[in-house]
Parts: sequence; C-alpha cells; structure tokens
Amino acid sequence: MQGSWRALSWIGLAELLALCLWFSASVVAPELRIIWNLSPSAEGWLSASVPIGFVIGALVSSSLGIADRFNPRRILAFSAFLGAVFNILLIFIDTALLGILLRILTGFTLAGVYPIGVKMLSHWFPKQRGFAMGILIAAITIGSAFPHVVVTLVSSLDWKMVIICSSLLALLSALIITFCVKDAPVQLKKLPFSFKLIKEVISNKPVMLANYGYFGHMWELYAMWTWLPVFLAARFKTSSPETPYWHITLSSFVAIGIAGAIGCVIGGFISDKMGRANSTILSMFISASCAIGIGFTFGHSILLTLAVAMIWGMSIISDSAQFSAAVSEIADEEYVGTALTFQMCIGFLITIASINLVPFLQSIIGWEWVFTILAIGPILGIIAMLKYKGYEINRG
Repeated sequence: MQGSWRALSWIGLAELLALCLWFSASVVAPELRIIWNLSPSAEGWLSASVPIGFVIGALVSSSLGIADRFNPRRILAFSAFLGAVFNILLIFIDTALLGILLRILTGFTLAGVYPIGVKMLSHWFPKQRGFAMGILIAAITIGSAFPHVVVTLVSSLDWKMVIICSSLLALLSALIITFCVKDAPVQLKKLPFSFKLIKEVISNKPVMLANYGYFGHMWELYAMWTWLPVFLAARFKTSSPETPYWHITLSSFVAIGIAGAIGCVIGGFISDKMGRANSTILSMFISASCAIGIGFTFGHSILLTLAVAMIWGMSIISDSAQFSAAVSEIADEEYVGTALTFQMCIGFLITIASINLVPFLQSIIGWEWVFTILAIGPILGIIAMLKYKGYEINRG
C-alpha cells in the first residue's frame, strides 16, 4: 500500500506540472491579443483550441488502443515532452492561425497525459480509489490553474517567459514519470474503445444518465475556468482601477486551483461515503447557485465576489472524477473503455460551445448575468443524477 501512495504522489505531481500547458496561452491572452491581432471570437477559439485537440487525441488514442498496446508510463512521459515542445513554439509565432494550431496540437498531447494518468492510478488502486482519484484530480486542477501563479511571478518580464516556464514544468513532468514512477504491480484487464460498442453505451440508460450528469458538469467547468479570471479582472477594475495585475492572477489561482483542489479531495471522500449520485447532486447544486449568484456581487464588496468565486471553484470540480467512477461501476465490463472514452470526448466537445458562448453573451448582457447561462449545465445534470440515483440504490 505504501508503494501505491508513493506512486500517487509522483503521478499527481507529474500531472500537476504537465497540465500547466492547458491554460499557458490563455493567461497571456491580453498580450497575444495585441501581438496576434486577435478578435474577440478568435480569443474564444484560442481558449477552445486545447479542448478540440484533446478530443481528437482521445479518439485517436482510444481507436488505436495506444494505452493498451504501449507502456502507459512511457506514453505519459512522451506526451508531456511533446506538449512542452508544441507549447514553447508559441514564442516564435506571430499569427493567430498558427498559434491556434499549436494549441490544438498541445491539447492533442494532453490526451496522453490526463487520461493516461488516471489509467495508471487505477492500476495502483484497483479498489477504494475514490479518495485517491480525488487527490489526482486535485493535482490536475492546481496544474491547470498554475499558469496564473507563473504570470504573477514573472509579470515584470516578457509574456514569453510564461510560455517558457510552463514548457519547462511539462519537461520536468516527463522526467518525473520516467525516473521516479514504477510500473504498477497490478495490471487490470484491458478495456478497449470500439465504435461498434457505442450503440451499447447509448442504449444503457443508467450509463447515459451518468453521462448526462457529466455533460452538464462540463458545460460549466471549463467555461468558468477560462472566463472567471477575466470576470475578476473586470470586477477589480470596477472597485479599484489601479489594482495590481498580480492581485487578479493570484485571486484566480486561489479560486480555481487551491479551492478546486480542496473540493476534489473532499468530493472524493464524500463520494465514497454518500455514493456517486448524492455527492454529484450536492456539488452541482452548489456550483449552479454560485454561477447564478456571482454576477449579483458585481459592484458590491470585492470580498463577497472572491468568497463566491472560491465556493464556486471548490464545488465545480469536486464531482468531476465521480461521473467516470459511476460509469466504470455500472457499465458492462466489455464496453467500459468505450463508455469512458465516449463520456470524455462528448464532455470536452461541449466545453468548446460554452467557452465561446460566454464572451458573445457578455457583450450583450454584461458580466452581471452572463454566468447564469452556465447554471443550465449543472441543473440538467442534477435531474439526470436524481434519476441515476434509483439505479445506484438498486445496485447497492
């Protein structure tokens, strides 16, 4: 068991460092907007480009059975290395089209980091993995938000330093996986993806209810992670136009990364105690309430805004791992791999729509109301998981 927790520590650290690539360009979007002459819609696509690449990468990896045909530890290390290379090439690019293409390729490589890390962890924790999975997702959450810290630390330097630093962290991730992590002693049965089995997934009602819950969760998650820092910047400038930029970036990191990591660990613990349905319903109820309410804090106390942001950041990610756990527990063994791949790919495709919708609606209805559109996802997710709860009770 000691070896399992040691592996979790190293895998979690590697995931944290590699996932710094996800928002590395988004946090320097103000500079890229000028350098690449980005339009508002192009800026949205810059943020959505990583999910696009991630979906393509996940489908390619699953279709070819890469995770089953090759050593997952080596796949993760190579993917982190390749992602670092694509990311650092951004400093030599001066057009939006090439920049977005590189971000798509970066997302493609992250499909060999995030899912593969989860797969490796499942080998080390064949049982009682809820809490361990929560810790891993916490590391991924901190990693996704960590570029905000990098921006804070090197804000006085060129934007290229943020890109260089995030690339170096991804390279460090590859080294950690290569030299510090051993292969798990327990190798689980291969669960390949198959387009032929998608019909079986879609016809399985409880599996699809868990998927619908996840789709609602994803509608909200990455749009919030992408645009909350921009919202906080607008909010700070409303109350104090001279607010230092590091106040905004640090607040974003705390709300998304620190609060989110705490939420992941708590969510994993609660899920093992309360069940997948109850824990996800509670998380989505709180996050939907924050999505609706945070706009009403605009123009009021900045501390109130930050408090709601941190509660939102904690609740919005606390249920993330539990939807996959629910599918893995209730789907037939022959198509668990297909079900999980289907869930992840559709979920990340949905994020592309919500990420691009927020800036469009913000220009029409303003920051006070725009995040209410994100509450639709968790509300529909709650309805789905309430129906799923009956299957979970019968199964138990």
